[in-house]
Amino acid sequence: MAGLREWGIGLGVGVACLVVGWGVLAVLARRLPPGAARDLVAFIPDCLTAIRRLRRDPRVPRRAKLAVLTAAVWVASPIDLIPEFLPVIGPLDDILVVALALRYAGRRVPPEVMRAAWPGDPRLIERLLGTAPASHDRAGCGQAAENSDSASGL
Repeated sequence: MAGLREWGIGLGVGVACLVVGWGVLAVLARRLPPGAARDLVAFIPDCLTAIRRLRRDPRVPRRAKLAVLTAAVWVASPIDLIPEFLPVIGPLDDILVVALALRYAGRRVPPEVMRAAWPGDPRLIERLLGTAPASHDRAGCGQAAENSDSASGL
């Protein structure tokens, strides 16, 4: 009986540490300056919210719902291709699976439904779906293409 009590205490301490760690990460994430790092930190929670909203929307086809539900299960699963405890690269498989599932769903769902389901910065969902105009391109690739076209006489 004493062994079971020790396991319960150990499990409680482990869960408490996990919750405190998430809280610290949430506070630190809110203090990030606007930019790519803040967008990346908000990406998975925004994706999970979008998945939940798309799953409940009757305008979303069954295959798209299955894709986003699979992504949600993947994120929640403790089995990963890259273990979560590895700094920086741990969540990459989750991000990739969610991004691919949302892109798949985005091609089968009307754009206004996808935009309404996305809680975050609209530029992120536009970029994920591949519908972002050249003016939203941060790297200036659109301008470089225009410059090369004008230089070649096109």
